[in-house]
Amino acid sequence: MTAFAFSTVASIVSQPGAAAELGQLVAERFPACRRALLVTDPGFLRTGLMAPAQRSLEAQGLKVSVYAGVVADPPERIVLEAVAFARTEAADLVIGFGGGSSMDVAKLVAVLADSGQALADIYGIGKVEGKRLPLVQVPTTAGTGSEVTNIAIVTTGEATKMGVVAPQLYADLALLDATLTLGLPPLVTAATGIDAMVHAIEAYTSRHKKNPLSDNLAREGLRLLSANLLPACRKGGDLAARQAMLLGACLAGQAFSNAPVAAVHALAYPIGGIFHVPHGLSNSLVLPHVLRFNAPDAAHLYAELAAIVVPEAGGSAEARTEALIAAMQQTAQASGIETSLRQVGIAEQDLDRLADDAILQTRLLGNNPRELTRTDARAIYAAAL
Repeated sequence: MTAFAFSTVASIVSQPGAAAELGQLVAERFPACRRALLVTDPGFLRTGLMAPAQRSLEAQGLKVSVYAGVVADPPERIVLEAVAFARTEAADLVIGFGGGSSMDVAKLVAVLADSGQALADIYGIGKVEGKRLPLVQVPTTAGTGSEVTNIAIVTTGEATKMGVVAPQLYADLALLDATLTLGLPPLVTAATGIDAMVHAIEAYTSRHKKNPLSDNLAREGLRLLSANLLPACRKGGDLAARQAMLLGACLAGQAFSNAPVAAVHALAYPIGGIFHVPHGLSNSLVLPHVLRFNAPDAAHLYAELAAIVVPEAGGSAEARTEALIAAMQQTAQASGIETSLRQVGIAEQDLDRLADDAILQTRLLGNNPRELTRTDARAIYAAAL
């Protein structure tokens, strides 16, 4: 058996309503912490869904501050502003509340607030030095899996992004509470859910670090997500489906944090960076076309995943791969999200720029089961148009 290493968060609590008990969970795990900083975005703050968690923290005697300036694809300015706010408030505990952007900012605040390192110094892999503040992550979408990953993405220019990857970014506690996701619109539910399914699929086929633990997490994550995505979209108040989605996204997050994602994400990043298309939707738009491109080298693995998503599919590995691709396309169509690049404002003349940007994503492309060139990337975009 091939040697491998596997890392994840220290503790996971999966329970509807658990956010209202956050104070007790924090008091048990971090008895010395007295000043909590909640990191979120203005939209989630307006829902009022964070209030029970805040009250439970205050009931345990913690002083609570809220930074609610996070935006999608957070730029460096937002990260630095949040770090400065944490220092002003003398925070000794950081809690991320939100989607991937809020949780990524929370990771960086926890790392930098009590550190002499600059943000620019920690881009890359393993550049973070020393310890961080205690960190709790509470996802409010079932998508990114950021609550259990050791990576944070920062927008560094008009359309460029950098990643921070380090073991210090793993949270101490991830709390999965589906009551926080009940207000998500169907299209957001669909896009974030498909993002999580991509995490599972790409982890299962990752070239270098695929391993037995990530494989099992990817399979179970994909099972939960594929069975519950459309029910969660069609009936937003279905708490059981929402909790299953959160758990599925969490399992897929643990899988890809150890067996990294590949060409779907590499081709999705420029779509999001240049055209400001939400990350999950960007992944969904290129997913079937990347799977078809990869099939010559990965059909045997896609066929195994097809047994989870479309168990009735039979025939050769290639036939079952096509069944998986068709099922993913049908899921996107049934959910109502956009299914072509033209629908999000991308035209033929944009494809060269997208391909130029995608081929620079070498960290991701190195994980792809099939080598991909710039010509291949452009052809995939053309197929997705």
